[in-house]
Amino acid sequence: MQLLMAPGRAPEARATRLLGWDLLFYFGCFVFAFASAFASEFYGYRIWGAFASVGYGLAAAHSAWLLLSARAGREPRGRLGSRWFGLASVGLLAMIIPLAVLVIRRLTGVDWLVTPGSWAAQPEVWVIERSARLLLQHGTPYVDVTALGRPPEVNDYTPYGPVMTVFGLPRALFGGNPVTNALTDARWYFALTACLCVIASLRMLKWPRIPVFAAQLAIACPLTALTWSVAGPDLAIVGLLVLACALAATGRAGWSGLVLALVISAKLIVAPAAAVLAVYCYCRGRGENGLGRAKLLRFVTTLVTTTVVLHLPVYLAGPKAFMEHVIRFPLGMGVVRSPAASPLPGHLIAETGPVGNVVSLVLVGAAAVAVLVWLGRRPPATGSAVLVRIAVGLGALILLTPATRYGYLVYPLVLLGAALAFRAAEPGLRPPRSSPGTTTSS
Repeated sequence: MQLLMAPGRAPEARATRLLGWDLLFYFGCFVFAFASAFASEFYGYRIWGAFASVGYGLAAAHSAWLLLSARAGREPRGRLGSRWFGLASVGLLAMIIPLAVLVIRRLTGVDWLVTPGSWAAQPEVWVIERSARLLLQHGTPYVDVTALGRPPEVNDYTPYGPVMTVFGLPRALFGGNPVTNALTDARWYFALTACLCVIASLRMLKWPRIPVFAAQLAIACPLTALTWSVAGPDLAIVGLLVLACALAATGRAGWSGLVLALVISAKLIVAPAAAVLAVYCYCRGRGENGLGRAKLLRFVTTLVTTTVVLHLPVYLAGPKAFMEHVIRFPLGMGVVRSPAASPLPGHLIAETGPVGNVVSLVLVGAAAVAVLVWLGRRPPATGSAVLVRIAVGLGALILLTPATRYGYLVYPLVLLGAALAFRAAEPGLRPPRSSPGTTTSS
C-alpha cells in the first residue's frame, strides 16, 4: 500500500516544499523592507520599504494560504492559485509604485543636498544625468576636479564609462519643466533597458518556462526591487550582460562582443565577464564545426574595437580627468576617496590598516586566479554555465574588494536567476545563426 501511494505523495511533498520556500523567502524580504522603512537614513529607501512591506507581506500571506491549502488536500484554481501571484504583488508594490512615487517626489528639488533623508533618488541618478549635460557642453562627461576653484567632493565624480552617459541624455535634452523632468528621470531608462534585455534574451531562448525560483532570485529579491526604485544603473548593466550571454549561447559571437563592449564601457566592474565569454565562444565554435578560433577572434575583435571606439573620444578630450574618474576614483586612489563601503569581507580586512588593504587585494587576485583555473579545467559548455561562472567571479570580486557596496550583490543574484532560466531553455535551442557580416554559423 505504501509503495502504491508513494508516486502520488511525491508531487504533493514537492509542492509543499516549494510553497514553504516561498513563504520563507517572502517573509525574509518583508523583514528587510520593514526595517528599511523605519531604520534607513535614505528617504528613498524608507518610501520603498513602506510600499515593499505591503507587497512582500501580501506575497507571504498568499504563500501561506497556498501552503495550508496544499496540506489540507485542496488545490486553489485560477490566478490566485498560482505561485506567480506573489511575484506580481512584489512587482507592483515593491517596484512600479515606489518608482513612480519617488520620481514625482524628486520634482520638489532635493538633488545635490547633503541630506540623505530627503533624497528621492540616489546620487548615481543625478551624477549620470549631469554627465550627459557635461558631454553636450564640453565633449566629455568628466570634469577636472583639480581645477574647480574649490576642494573637490565625492559628487564631483562620474565613476562610470562613457556609455552610462546615454541614460542621462533624455533629461539633458528634454528636461526643464515638471512634466518633462518626470518623464526623463534616468531611472525610467535604466528600467526600460533591463526589461528590453530580458525580453530579447527570452525571445532568443525561444520563450522558456521560467522557474518561479529564478524569478524570485532575479526580480523579487529586495536588492533588485530596491535598486529599481531608488537608482537603477546596475539593473541596466546586468540586463545587458545577460543579453550578451544569450547572444553567445545562440551562436552570435560578434553580437555578444558588441553588447559586452557596451557593458564594459558603462561600468568596468563587469569586465571579468569577457574572459568567461571568450572561453565559451572558443569552446562552442570548436565543438560545433572546429572553428573555435574564428568564433573567438570574432568575439574579441568586436569587443576590443567597440570598446576603444567608445572610450577614445572622451579620453582624448581629457586624459587626466578620464583616468581620475574612471580608474583612480573607483580604486580608492583618487584625489577624493571613494565612499563605497559595506561590511563585506574585503572592506573589513582593508580597514585594519595598510597591511589589511594589501591582504584584501591579494585575496582579489587569488580569487581571479581560481576562476581562471576553473575556466581552464572546466570550460563552460552552456549559456547557464557561463552565467554561473560570471556570477561566481563577480561575487568574489564584490565580496573581497576593499571599496564596494552590498548593493552590488544584485549582480550575482540576477545572474544566478538568469542561469536557471537559461537551463530551462537549453534542451530546445536551435542551431546558432551566423554573426553579423558572416554567411556561416561558425
